[in-house]
Amino acid sequence: VPDMLANRADIYNLGDILGGMEEQFGLSYIENSLTSNSVLAPLATREMQDVYRLVDMAQGKNVAATELEHQYSGAEINEITSVLEKLFTVQKLILKVNQQYIASAAQADRYRTEPSFKLQGSYRNMNKMAEKISSVMNEEELMQLIEDHYLGESQLLTNGTEENLLKLAELRGNMTDKQITRWEQIKADFLRSKALGGDDTDSGNKIANQMINLVEGLTELKSSITDSSEQSVLQTNERSVEQAKLTKVELKKEAEQAQALLEALNAINESLGTQIIPSPVVEIINQPSDKIIGTLDLLTESMETSIQPLLLSMEKKMDIDLRTLEKIQDLTKRVESLKVTASKETRRRAEPSKKKVTRKKEVESEIETAKPSSDSKRF
Repeated sequence: VPDMLANRADIYNLGDILGGMEEQFGLSYIENSLTSNSVLAPLATREMQDVYRLVDMAQGKNVAATELEHQYSGAEINEITSVLEKLFTVQKLILKVNQQYIASAAQADRYRTEPSFKLQGSYRNMNKMAEKISSVMNEEELMQLIEDHYLGESQLLTNGTEENLLKLAELRGNMTDKQITRWEQIKADFLRSKALGGDDTDSGNKIANQMINLVEGLTELKSSITDSSEQSVLQTNERSVEQAKLTKVELKKEAEQAQALLEALNAINESLGTQIIPSPVVEIINQPSDKIIGTLDLLTESMETSIQPLLLSMEKKMDIDLRTLEKIQDLTKRVESLKVTASKETRRRAEPSKKKVTRKKEVESEIETAKPSSDSKRF
């Protein structure tokens, strides 16, 4: 890229610049454009340290005006830094264009996936835009300046003006929806034309190229299907293993819960067993109350509606010993029997009290009858 290096006498080849010296190479665009701008032109004849300090100011670094070798007023410093800020915007785009141009030129036509890029990002392009930049320009005006410059540059191309401008818009990052659609169509047409062998290929070679592309496409499809099948089988096996692990964990939890429930029921059974055959003294002193009967009703209903269906449903998932189920059913019957016995005992103890009251009334009636009347006293 000869014209990029024309104004740098200390540069011998492009490798010296790109080999770890990207910052210096980017700064060289600013250095070479100083004489092209009327505001920056005086800096070219002064100390270069002033240029670098003003560049630092434009990049937002803290640099005191007293560090400058030349005496500048505040208005001059503001104008110079404003122009340098706009030059850095242009410089970033110029570097992108330069990198894309070099990459495209280094790529063989048979390996391209899009049309070649022929617009350049050279010192000449930088200088031509630098001479039109002023400190009062806004962002929109600066973008329009860049677009107009490369529109003029694209007119010098023998062909490919549209595709190069679309690629430039992609590099700038300001493509419209219409431009995106058109650029995708151009790339698809380019790949289709390359698959046929190009515009200069005869019909026989085009047919042969099509057959080769068809075979390659089928091979890729077969490979893709094979990889997809293997991946699907692998995922299925992984899911099966995970499902088996989850099922095993769930069954273990259910077994632990069932064991805990059985232990609790055994404890209840033992406590109830001590109460089914109470001693005579306990029967006389601790008469069953309505609360106990209500509790036994709730316990019976809970065992019939909750515990037995739970065990029956658990019997379908795991091999539960049938003796445990029979034991629970027997426990339910015993609780029911205890409830009936308690009810009868309550009624039995209520009846003697009534008889005692009736007998007391009869005795009082007999005493009243046996008392002598007033007539007998007078007699």
